[in-house]
Amino acid sequence: MIIDTHSHLYAEEFDADRKEVLARAHQTGIAAILLPNIDVQSIGALEQLADEHSAFIPMMGLHPTYVKENWQQELAAIEAQLFAAPKRYCAVGEIGLDLYWDDTFLEPQKEVFRLQVQWAKKLQLPIAIHVRKAFEPIFEILDQEWTPELRGVFHCFTGSKAQVQRILKYEHFYFGIGGVITYKNAGLAEVVKEIPLDKLLLETDAPYLSPIPYRGKRNEPAYLIEVVSKLQEALGLSAAEIEAHTSRNAIDLFDLEKFLTFEHA
Repeated sequence: MIIDTHSHLYAEEFDADRKEVLARAHQTGIAAILLPNIDVQSIGALEQLADEHSAFIPMMGLHPTYVKENWQQELAAIEAQLFAAPKRYCAVGEIGLDLYWDDTFLEPQKEVFRLQVQWAKKLQLPIAIHVRKAFEPIFEILDQEWTPELRGVFHCFTGSKAQVQRILKYEHFYFGIGGVITYKNAGLAEVVKEIPLDKLLLETDAPYLSPIPYRGKRNEPAYLIEVVSKLQEALGLSAAEIEAHTSRNAIDLFDLEKFLTFEHA
């Protein structure tokens, strides 16, 4: 059993062949796919997909790169959606900071992230963190907002060994590992050895960040077997061990037994 803890399968990139993508995921052993929200415009497609397929479990949040001039209106709409039916969502996400392109909206990004962290604590939900070129400001906010019940995942983790140790101090935080681990120059295959097995999660971030040998093509959940294979190589474990541990971690973090029945959980 494999759980893809971060996939945008509601995106238009899958409109032409979503049924076939789902079939391949099922054949690969994907038992559940978690859907992070992006902004107000993505809510409709996300909700429709979650309604149509029981294996899809939605999150709700405002992605940092969509924090623009109208961020207050966007955030208010996201808040209304989340608080109207909090039990529908497995996490507040994806949220965080992104300074890869520019820092024009850094201060609004910080405020939006902080508020969404506070929502998660109030609703007792985990958070799915997007962080790109912004570990230090993320840590600054988490240091201020951290309480023992706060939990979550650093989605698409690409940090250093030192950053692994920093994150582990937050106690209930996990590391989402995807296609980047297969990239020769990424260095993640060495860093992942520093992560405890009970803190690892699998994810695709589909349609982005396809693993080798699919790099440059659209990503999809079935390609997680390539991530599992690289983790086998890095950690010296069997595929079955990696799948069992990461699935149990996902079930624990996102409380997935509230959403699905797992025969082999």
